[in-house]
Amino acid sequence: MTRKINWIGILRIWPVLVLMLGLAAVTVSAEPRKQAPSLADEVRHQLRMLPYYSVFDELGFTIKDAHTVVLTGEVTRPIVKADAEGTVRHIEGVEKVINNIEVLPLSHFDDSIRLATYRAIFSRPGFEKYAIQAVSPIRIIVKNGNVTLDGVVGSQFDKTLARIAAGSVPGVFSVTDNLTIG
Repeated sequence: MTRKINWIGILRIWPVLVLMLGLAAVTVSAEPRKQAPSLADEVRHQLRMLPYYSVFDELGFTIKDAHTVVLTGEVTRPIVKADAEGTVRHIEGVEKVINNIEVLPLSHFDDSIRLATYRAIFSRPGFEKYAIQAVSPIRIIVKNGNVTLDGVVGSQFDKTLARIAAGSVPGVFSVTDNLTIG
């Protein structure tokens, strides 16, 4: 049995096929190429992913000479300082790590202020949006009864409320507000 080819049917759908193939080619070529993350992006990502990094720690860094990373900040546990250095040291492109992270002194007084400040800030109506994030955009650093707020909030109103809440905690000597609006 031989089949006859229906040339008229093929000729009718031919323009549609050509158009579809042309659109597919345009779609494929229009996809943006993924760029490799910059060294700064990779360092930032790795620091945020540290397992013991908490709302009571603040980590920062600068890149010098294109291959040297200088770590800065204040942490409550020595393991965070060690993990930060070890993680950054293994990032491709990093040749040297200078670890200037300060481990805050052990203090039950400061620990109670940390928890009370956390409750005072994050229990406010509207602040749950900051509390539910995996890495809180608000950082609470307490050293010798002095509170420093670092990070990012959504408005000037939130910035003012966070500062007032931190200042209302019993035992707090001063509040330094380094929050930015973003």
